[in-house]
Amino acid sequence: MTTMTSPTMRHRHMDRAFRGVRATSGGFSLIELLVVLVILGMIAGLVVPNIMQRGEDARVRAAQTEIQRLSMAVDEFYLDAGRAPNSLRELVERPSGVSNWNGPYVNDSNLNDPWGRPYTYRYPGQNRSFDIHSEGADGAPGGEGANARISNWE
Repeated sequence: MTTMTSPTMRHRHMDRAFRGVRATSGGFSLIELLVVLVILGMIAGLVVPNIMQRGEDARVRAAQTEIQRLSMAVDEFYLDAGRAPNSLRELVERPSGVSNWNGPYVNDSNLNDPWGRPYTYRYPGQNRSFDIHSEGADGAPGGEGANARISNWE
């Protein structure tokens, strides 16, 4: 004959069996969580600036390449039209009075630097027959690194 145990007796038996487990498996303490957060913060502090710098370095290289491309487009315009363009816009849109214009020589999007500001064009130039430059990431004259002037004469 089997003995029937009441639900209360089973509950007491289960309670005794898991009493030790509940006491030892409380999860992570607040100190342990804080230590992990501090370590993650330190790692982020070391990694994020390097990633941000790589992005700025890529923009500087893109601006250098774009200025070279614009310089070649100005030379092509000169060969076709017999004169230098009055503005970089003339590389995209046919200027009035120019019969041998074979453009567009560049896309409209090529007239802005990687930071969204228009390239500065000067004809006649102070450093070459024409000057093209960007003031870099901050858009202000001078600066170092990504904030330095990027030009077709340096």
